[in-house]
Amino acid sequence: MEGIEAALVEKFARLLPHLDERRRRLVLGADARALGHGGIRVVARAAGVSEDTVSRGAAELDAGMSPSVRVRRPGAGRKRLREHDPGLVAALLALVEPGKRGDPESPLRWTTKSTRKLAAELSAQGYRIGADTVAAVLKEEGFCLRAASRTIEGARHPDRDAQFRYINDRVCEFTQAGEPVISVDTKKEVLGDYAVAGREWHRAGQPVQVRAHDFPEKGAQKAVLYGIYDLAADAGWVSVGCDGDTAAFAVATLRRWWDAEGRARYPDATRLLITADAGGANGCRVRAWKKELADFTCAAGLEVMVCHFPPGTSKWNKIEHRLFSRISTNWRGRPLTSHEVVVNTIGATTTRTGPTVRAELDSGAHPTGTTVPDHVMDRIPLEPHEWHGTWNYSIRPEPLGPEPLGPEPPSSSPEFGRFPAGDKAPAWLHHPSLTGMEPAAWQTLLGRYRDYLDEHPPIMIPGRKTGPGTGSHCLSIADRLLVCVLKTRWSLPQPPLASLLGVSEAVIGAAVRDVGRDLAALGHTVPTGAITVTTAEQLAAIAGHTLVPESTKIPK
Repeated sequence: MEGIEAALVEKFARLLPHLDERRRRLVLGADARALGHGGIRVVARAAGVSEDTVSRGAAELDAGMSPSVRVRRPGAGRKRLREHDPGLVAALLALVEPGKRGDPESPLRWTTKSTRKLAAELSAQGYRIGADTVAAVLKEEGFCLRAASRTIEGARHPDRDAQFRYINDRVCEFTQAGEPVISVDTKKEVLGDYAVAGREWHRAGQPVQVRAHDFPEKGAQKAVLYGIYDLAADAGWVSVGCDGDTAAFAVATLRRWWDAEGRARYPDATRLLITADAGGANGCRVRAWKKELADFTCAAGLEVMVCHFPPGTSKWNKIEHRLFSRISTNWRGRPLTSHEVVVNTIGATTTRTGPTVRAELDSGAHPTGTTVPDHVMDRIPLEPHEWHGTWNYSIRPEPLGPEPLGPEPPSSSPEFGRFPAGDKAPAWLHHPSLTGMEPAAWQTLLGRYRDYLDEHPPIMIPGRKTGPGTGSHCLSIADRLLVCVLKTRWSLPQPPLASLLGVSEAVIGAAVRDVGRDLAALGHTVPTGAITVTTAEQLAAIAGHTLVPESTKIPK
């Protein structure tokens, strides 16, 4: 028997670790029956188990039980907690159900309901349960970890769905006719070494160092992104501005897109459809937006139709999930430290099936606070649609209507007597890329300057010859202001400006001196250009104008 027991010890040491509880019991029972009388004791000693376990295995074999995947017999094992204590599930659900069904006195009412905290609260109520069991019971009851779902849009406008259908009909109409359809919107980002959501591949232990807090510092730079998404071409255009989110900036981006891509992509287009939010710089009630659009339509020769999404539904605008979402994905985990980083990251936004994106830096000034008076709005060739004319309107490609007749200006006005009425500067010198201001912003500054001259007329010195043709007064107010802005913005020498306006260098110098002093009194700062310009040819190249060489010669 001793030799047999030693052989069994070696056999069980190799075999039993690979078997479950039931199969071990049956193997032991079979060996005990094979040994005959006393076999149960020998097998139990060799396997290191109780004799009762070997006996039950032998009994199961003697009973002729059929093979089964069960380890224990039906009804065996520890009872489930929910069966042992039927009130457990109800107590757990009372803690996790919505607040109106839970106990208002529960300490978990206003805390994170983790499984560990739920188990601790149930234990305090007299239930014996752990965090893992809490998770298992919650899953059995149909619970799972879920984030909040952004579906509630606030107050619903009664015509919300009807406006959606109206926009869809207009989009289908323009698309079938081969006319361009674009979706526009604005996005703002704070620049600096701030954390950006998402993760990017880096060597282990070498993460990108960012600030511990996300709130921006006082005076932190911002990047204003105005995007245009072309629905038919599945292409995007983004201007990254350094100034404010204004209507002038929005239409300047539209003008850039049309001149660079839209005109070539749709050479036969006569109309343009814009879908936009109801608020922001391109809001349905923003006068400056409509005035700037009127200037664009007249210059581009396009009839522009604008359809705004109802308030509170901006996420339905195509640009949100066709362009901006992909841009945000592309710069995940990457701090936006400068405007150049933003431009390069946006320009590299591509997917296998997604849109192509072009990004440009707009360093021009687009000041806020521009107002459009009633008499200007009345001259805009704007036609509201019959369906919600505030949300849907068209602007015809026509110049603004005539100004209403008003009282004659007083003879003491600087335009009369001291300054000639005509402007000598060529029209291309007023290009926004040269002045750093869109047409509306330029007109606003010119109006402020005129008002300042009315309130502060030049001092007349007895015996000194003044008047038209002397000093800087041989230039109109608009020319004087333009000369000062160009000279200050581009550090431009006097000879090119004198040649372009057909005056002497002394006149240019006097205008820069006088207007510079007046602008300082107005608190206006001329935006600085990115380069230093020394010739008229460079100036023309910035404006995209071809300069005739003879016109650049300075008269002797």
